[in-house]
Amino acid sequence: MNKIYKLHMGKAKCAVDLGDGSERGEYVNQDYILYKMGRPHRAISLMYCYYPMDAGWPRRASVAHASDDVKFAWDYPYDDYFTYKGGLGGNLNDEPFTYMRDIRRHGQDVNLTLTIDCGLSDEYLIAVAKELRTFGRMFLRINHEATGNWFTHNKRYSYQEVADFFVRFHNIIKEYAPNVKTVICAADIQKLESNRLEKEDEFKQTILAADVWSVDKYLALHWGWPYDIAETGGTSHARYKNENTYALTKATFERYKELNGGVSKPMVMAEFNADGDVTGPYEQATMVRDFLDRIREDNATWFTGFTMYQFRDRGRLGLEIEDPNNNEVGIEQPIFKMYKEMIHEDYFMPEVIQGEEVKLPMTLRWGGAEDATGLAMPLHFEKNPTFCEVIFEGEENYMMELNGKWFYKSPKAKNIDLMSAFFEKPLEGETDLTLKIFAPPATGENDPSQGEDWLENYYAKVEKLPEVRIRFTPTEV
Repeated sequence: MNKIYKLHMGKAKCAVDLGDGSERGEYVNQDYILYKMGRPHRAISLMYCYYPMDAGWPRRASVAHASDDVKFAWDYPYDDYFTYKGGLGGNLNDEPFTYMRDIRRHGQDVNLTLTIDCGLSDEYLIAVAKELRTFGRMFLRINHEATGNWFTHNKRYSYQEVADFFVRFHNIIKEYAPNVKTVICAADIQKLESNRLEKEDEFKQTILAADVWSVDKYLALHWGWPYDIAETGGTSHARYKNENTYALTKATFERYKELNGGVSKPMVMAEFNADGDVTGPYEQATMVRDFLDRIREDNATWFTGFTMYQFRDRGRLGLEIEDPNNNEVGIEQPIFKMYKEMIHEDYFMPEVIQGEEVKLPMTLRWGGAEDATGLAMPLHFEKNPTFCEVIFEGEENYMMELNGKWFYKSPKAKNIDLMSAFFEKPLEGETDLTLKIFAPPATGENDPSQGEDWLENYYAKVEKLPEVRIRFTPTEV
């Protein structure tokens, strides 16, 4: 191996996040998603609830309070998300922490949605904040869709109380886990002719406090799922015009900015899709593609990113539909191929810049999916290879990219076959490529012993490069 170079990975023009598990589907491991998508996402969204004072806790609501009388997804005493097993007296070796570690090992940030009892004392909230400290630059979306009437926080508390709670929890997060960015998903503009947010008076304080602004926008949605079928003339579903959704989202951002004294904050769609229950599978893909084209073609610098809801769904809101015979099997929908192609376009890819030549040993820094220092190994290919693999001696934890495809190397893995980088994009002749290597934390958590900046940065020292085996003919002919 000749020269190696320093790399910096930064933000995409539009970040791409992915929902993985909710009330509508189970968590899918990151190895499978990476293999299918060919690239990591900026963040993976998890959806949990925390109602530790409720009867039945910590069992999931639909299990603890199963009833034939339930006719709506949120008709339970508390929200039917997976239950947050941490908090006072909790277990850090259970959900969501096991999944959060999986996400971060694979070079992605955590985006945790948490519906939480607004009546909990600070003691409970401080416990949660302390548990999140080791997970780096994660996002915490607190009591989302807070101007609605379906979640437990809106059934038990007034809008003013929900808004006050957000600010209280935000302040606790800033004190005990300053690495965590809070996300508000509440007030938005409902009509284009209006310049006033829904419940603006109550929620203005949350817009000023939060680190990130968000809205949930479905281009079509069947909210009656799974208790009825969306048929023409029904009242439990709707379809919206893309141009109106885009305009309303932008108008909401502008109003947030105005209320915030003219100062912008990151603006995201924390849930986004078109429901195939309403559109069918083909138009679902067409609608989503059209909306993302609008963002790109408008060069919407005010729009920071979106979360595709979700990877695998029991209904028709997934890139895959869960096989009803086996929840570990996903059935790709037309939106899968479209989405995969879209997120590999430059506008949605993180910026990776090659810097100066470096020598070993070298320390790699993982700040997060939008701020990391890696290394580049130039490779020469005579033609499309027959064999291409990297061979390691140590127990490193790496994310690697070659020819546009990303690979994960766990501490236990020694050989990583890179040939799938050429299956969809075979080389047409002699070519120079770069193997890019980044080092997210092997445990999925940052290390408090690494220095004053441990909350936001993780460091890994590279003493030796892997062996790269490239061959251009079969072993025997």
